[in-house]
Amino acid sequence: MARLRIKRTNWPRPALILTDTPRPDCRDCEGEGGIEEDYGDNATGEYAGTHWYACTCWNEQRRWVLLPLPRRRRWRSRRDLDPWAANGYSDEPPF
Repeated sequence: MARLRIKRTNWPRPALILTDTPRPDCRDCEGEGGIEEDYGDNATGEYAGTHWYACTCWNEQRRWVLLPLPRRRRWRSRRDLDPWAANGYSDEPPF
């Protein structure tokens, strides 16, 4: 039974990737992919954070690039251009 999913990623480049998912019938993580464990401060016993341990039923590093996507270009708006400068750029030094 395949547990693969198509996802979009931005790192290290925009792409559609095929990634592994946790086993839905896993007895350890119950299909969540990991186990959360809250911990407290030793001195006061107050809540100090949460540890997350990945389950062995899947490998979150297992992924394959299906389709690299083009980067979106950032267009400058007309408000950013100086109307008195040639081609939107000024040749004069700032004073």
